[in-house]
Amino acid sequence: MSRKKRNDGGNLVWSDQRGGDVRSGGQEAPRRARGDGIVRVRRETKGRGAKTITAIDGVALASDALKDLAKDLKQRCGTGGAVKDGVIEIQGDHRDVIVQALEERGYTVKRAGG
Repeated sequence: MSRKKRNDGGNLVWSDQRGGDVRSGGQEAPRRARGDGIVRVRRETKGRGAKTITAIDGVALASDALKDLAKDLKQRCGTGGAVKDGVIEIQGDHRDVIVQALEERGYTVKRAGG
């Protein structure tokens, strides 16, 4: 058994190896689907020293395929980037180019965050 801290900052909660709460009989909360089928493209600057990135979230691909997609997008934008926690991060504000590239690949794309 491992200990997990509650999100609300309260007492520690004991859980089993699968993450189920022992108090609820070990039942896990229902997991959300990996994505709703919509790829969201947004611009972020928080926590990056005033540098801008374009974040692409909601692409339902395996990690290898996600890295390949990130590589293609970085080449198309002519810049660097990374894949972190299932989110593709491209350096700079390239929302228009990325939205067009993803729509050409058949994804349903939305610009998120204004």
